[in-house]
Amino acid sequence: MTQTPLIHNLLANPLTGEQIEERSFACIDQLAPEHQFLPDQWQVVRRLIHTTADLGLMELVKFSPDALDSGVAALQAGRPIFTDSNMIRSGLSLARLRSIFPGYEPDSICCHVADNDVALEARQSGLPRSLFAMRKAAAMADGGILLFGNAPVALLELNRMIIEEGIRPALVVAMPVGFVHVVESKDELMQLGVPYIALAGRRGGSPLAVAALHAVCSVVAQKER
Repeated sequence: MTQTPLIHNLLANPLTGEQIEERSFACIDQLAPEHQFLPDQWQVVRRLIHTTADLGLMELVKFSPDALDSGVAALQAGRPIFTDSNMIRSGLSLARLRSIFPGYEPDSICCHVADNDVALEARQSGLPRSLFAMRKAAAMADGGILLFGNAPVALLELNRMIIEEGIRPALVVAMPVGFVHVVESKDELMQLGVPYIALAGRRGGSPLAVAALHAVCSVVAQKER
């Protein structure tokens, strides 16, 4: 049997990557049920759906009332960014960040989970490295942007710092994934009165945390037009 590869359909009717993305967003807008998200919030939710092709995420995404205003202001001010995994750090687009604040540099995005001193503390204590990575980033956490897609223990430690040390992040993207400490870390954060975008329940992951911040960048870009 002779089969014509499907790629020939695209070659005969070319679409750029940007056009494919635009069509994808149009499909999401068409398929999504009615919702109560504000337009800027919907940009974030739609980006998360685009990342996963999962409309079910609509029921899980939660925003504090000040999340986007605070996140936009933090990006425009070039506030430092903490990530709980190097996957998030690698996935964030420096070009997107620089389109909002030209002064963003690779060192503006901080991840300490692989640092030698963090690994040593974790071995000595029998606790996860992510906890000590969060402690090492305490100075930038106050007023910074914090992204969690992997390590609920790091989020629990941030919650402690908010409660006990008065740390006030500009925005927390709370999307760790898994089964242990995940739900409670998000639920606790959402009670602390700090700006957050969270994915309730066990679902999450580094790609979603990246997508969320990229969507906030898009919100900034629209506001600046």
